[in-house]
Amino acid sequence: MLFNDADRTRIARAIADAESCTSGEIVVIINTRPHRYAATMLAAAALAAFTLPFLAVMLGWTPSLLLPDWDILDPATRERHGIEGFATVQVAVFVATLALVVGLKLDGVLTPRGLRRDRVHHAAMVQFRARGLSATQGRTGVLLYLDEAEHVAEVIADEAVFARVAADDWGETIAALVAGIKAGRAADGLVEAIGRAGAVLAAHLPPVAGDVNELPDALIEL
Repeated sequence: MLFNDADRTRIARAIADAESCTSGEIVVIINTRPHRYAATMLAAAALAAFTLPFLAVMLGWTPSLLLPDWDILDPATRERHGIEGFATVQVAVFVATLALVVGLKLDGVLTPRGLRRDRVHHAAMVQFRARGLSATQGRTGVLLYLDEAEHVAEVIADEAVFARVAADDWGETIAALVAGIKAGRAADGLVEAIGRAGAVLAAHLPPVAGDVNELPDALIEL
């Protein structure tokens, strides 16, 4: 467990304090569930099934090493048995490799970091819409999304914020999120990141008359 009740209280208070100086709405979500990459699992198994049997043949392996009567079979029978045997070996290698990748959870290691970042971004966008950040009255929602397993952070801003705040202005916020996770101080990192995000919003979106808190301040844990 990354957070205890005291951490959650600190984070909620930090969000409330940050929002008191701006018309922006901050939502903080942390995902602790590991991602699984089915395409990587299948690609690794298919590559192994295609290359390993061919490599074995290139290194001198022949069916005669397993079948003592191989050399006395007629050519037609040997050809048929050879094709059947090769296909069987490929299937066996595919299944074994797939089981290994799934069992040892190697799909994350084998997936390029760029694709893993894309997965995190997609997940963050789904949460942005699902949590109502795109439906605030002033379109001032800002999502701080942290993926604990991938050590990747995203800041996603709605239209009114995006129009006023440059993407580079969120650099310190993202750095604080990631640094906190890497240092094993997730709560401290979130509190610092929330403060930095609040300062950015306050500089561009000051409070307005009649502004209400439209989104929950509590940390959302997935």
